Amino acid sequence: MTVLTFLPILVAGFVSAVIGFVWYHPSVFGSAWMRLSGITPETVEVGKKRMPAMALLALLASVLAAYVINRLVIALVIYDVVGAVKLSFSLWAGFVAPALLGIILWEQKPVALYLINSLYWLVALVAMSLVLVF
Repeated sequence: MTVLTFLPILVAGFVSAVIGFVWYHPSVFGSAWMRLSGITPETVEVGKKRMPAMALLALLASVLAAYVINRLVIALVIYDVVGAVKLSFSLWAGFVAPALLGIILWEQKPVALYLINSLYWLVALVAMSLVLVF
């Protein structure tokens, strides 16, 4: 794709949000994520009131990420699966993985929490990139 079009960006953002919903679902990694993050059932109940706003913000953040990825796909002339995966891995390894490392280094959270969060972003970035190159 050499033209910036909004529909693939929206689809890629939506795909990322769906992956997040599944990834952080209690039957996948959600229960472990909550335990490792120190989120209690009481905290969840309080958060339910803000859930629609938080879901909308998460979707908007995913659309923004998809927009930036799409700009990179165009600028780097990426047109195939291999290029999309390489771009995704580079973004993850260069920006996401180091940025999230602070939860281990400074917040003294378990490595498992880092892995849950950072690997979500790797999967989401790959999925968004693949949507945008096709």
